[in-house]
Amino acid sequence: MKTNDISIVKLLENIHTGKIQLPDFQRSWVWDDIKIRKLIAGVTNSYPIGAFTFLSYGNPQVKFKYRTLEGAPNCNFDPEEMILDGQQRLTAIYLAMYSSQPVKTKTDLGKDIEVFYYLDIEKALDLNCDRFDAVISVPKSKIITQEFRRKIVLDLSTREKEFQNKMFPLNIIFDSAKTLEWQTSYFEYHKANVEVIREYMNFQSNLITKLQQYQVPVISMEKETPLEAVCQVFENVNTSGVSLTVFELVTASFAMNKFDLRNDWEQRREKFFYDGILSIVASTDFLAACTLLSSYKRGGAVSGTRKDILKLKLESYQDNAESLTKGFIESKNFLNDEGIFDLNCLPYSSQLIPLAVICALLYENNSLHIPEVREKLRQWYWCGVFGELYGSASEGRYSNEIKGVMKWINDSWMPSNVVQTSYFMPMRLIKLQNRNSAAYKGFIALILKNHCRDFISDKEIDFKTYSEEKIEIHHIFPQKYCERMNYEKSKWNSILNKTPISAITNRKIGSNAPSKYIKKILNDNPDVNLEGSLASHWVEYEDLRTDNFDGFIAHRATYLLNAVEKVMGKKIWGRDTDEVKKFFGRVI
Repeated sequence: MKTNDISIVKLLENIHTGKIQLPDFQRSWVWDDIKIRKLIAGVTNSYPIGAFTFLSYGNPQVKFKYRTLEGAPNCNFDPEEMILDGQQRLTAIYLAMYSSQPVKTKTDLGKDIEVFYYLDIEKALDLNCDRFDAVISVPKSKIITQEFRRKIVLDLSTREKEFQNKMFPLNIIFDSAKTLEWQTSYFEYHKANVEVIREYMNFQSNLITKLQQYQVPVISMEKETPLEAVCQVFENVNTSGVSLTVFELVTASFAMNKFDLRNDWEQRREKFFYDGILSIVASTDFLAACTLLSSYKRGGAVSGTRKDILKLKLESYQDNAESLTKGFIESKNFLNDEGIFDLNCLPYSSQLIPLAVICALLYENNSLHIPEVREKLRQWYWCGVFGELYGSASEGRYSNEIKGVMKWINDSWMPSNVVQTSYFMPMRLIKLQNRNSAAYKGFIALILKNHCRDFISDKEIDFKTYSEEKIEIHHIFPQKYCERMNYEKSKWNSILNKTPISAITNRKIGSNAPSKYIKKILNDNPDVNLEGSLASHWVEYEDLRTDNFDGFIAHRATYLLNAVEKVMGKKIWGRDTDEVKKFFGRVI
């Protein structure tokens, strides 16, 4: 990497000739008229406009599809350098101050316009005038009108009218020959008026000459720079633009082989990842999973780090993308079976990546739906949830777990590391107060997985009714009732006192004591099996009928811990500690 000050004229010439181009992952030019005028004002005042970062082209390991800047002539040869940071600024300067074509931009209200830019000579020299006000944008016709075009405010449609209004066209300012030609004609138009000449020479020395000598700092990265470093540097310097992801880099890399990765992903997303649980899967997640899958199938080290993703070959992507898509679909089906119906119920989005890879591998060898395999997959998943091991999931965990789970499934006696090391402490139940916790969501899923039924309708809350009847998580002993009774908030606001019920049922419950809302439900729905419905939520009917809050909390804790032991396939230790007995009044 090296840093040089380079004249803006040289940069604009290289942009025009195609020596400087853009990597294809760069977004389009988006600046509006106000922003362009502000930049011109800064440049013409010789203010610094920041550094630019370029990457020398030619590294066979960093092959990007490239394109010329907005408005620059198309060319059919490789660039010498590509812009990593500074595209918006350089494009604005090129279009407004170098190109002969009108600038296609937008008003501050988003309306598309085509304009040329001028400097008002008198205002530019007025020290009391803000330079921004001296930068004039005029329509493509070069005529500014008002009153529905009936009144002409400014007409610059001919050279003579430019001279008359003392408006210097900015798109010739870096062309010395054109500038000199304009100056000569300007003097002739004003009949060599001494004051006009003096004014213009002042304008030339203070603006034109300084601008033609204006230099900007350029950070040049050598062509040997690794792809991973290019990605990191872009993210560091391009803070005001759209963040560069590995997906953008891989897209640019695949484009060299005439494969449109972005289009491929968009089609998959619209068909398979458009709603529900899978809508959270991002393009980078899919690439990470594809890298993990392909590296596992190759044998040896399994990895999905950014560095590895950047090394993903097009052939590997094409060989595994369909299988991986199926893996994600099967992951969604698996999660639905486990009572996880939407994103609000999903404990860890990060766990989807290794789950999808494992499902893809199992699907390929036709073992995904074998009961013994399914049970191991289920145990691994729930150990990750209730062990709360994916809160800061790293690529290293993904790699280890994919290998560990597949080895365990393939007749190994040794469970994966997550299954071995996960544990759940009984007092953790009290800490689960909201959906910020994966374990909290896990318990809601276990209740749904238990075929829980709505209190009033007695219908099972399955995938269909969950969405149709607006199922939400509500208190069993209502919040206002608990507050009136001065119950301990850590108990009544925890997962122990919450369950999924319909909006209608929640309104019926209101803020009443359980004994009262039970009576109301039974009076209005005499045929409902309320005791059975409550049992499906692991709630003791007698505790609610007698408003026995402490008994309810202790019983529910026991049921929930039993459910966790079942899905984790291991005993929960500490259910009989003094702390537990003191808090719950009994062993749970």
